[in-house]
Amino acid sequence: MNSKKYSHLKPFLSLSFIILSLFLVVFFQMEERRIGYSVLKLSAAHKAVIELRRNREIQLARLTRPQRLDQMAQAKLTLKRTQASQIVYLPGLVL
Repeated sequence: MNSKKYSHLKPFLSLSFIILSLFLVVFFQMEERRIGYSVLKLSAAHKAVIELRRNREIQLARLTRPQRLDQMAQAKLTLKRTQASQIVYLPGLVL
């Protein structure tokens, strides 16, 4: 008796199940695509940060090269080059 009572709902339930399943498939595909775009955007940002870091390291290397430091010491700090007679050797000293 119960089966006859709900028999008219079976087509509606099965159709609802199929439609819900298709909506879930579409939702998951859209979510996968959205995550793919997020990964693409993050990888581009990561490359930009790596490039910026590389440029800053090159800039630091240029600014701290020995010739530039020597030139800056002589121009701004009025330091002079050391002569051989000014150097004191300490053989037992380890730094």
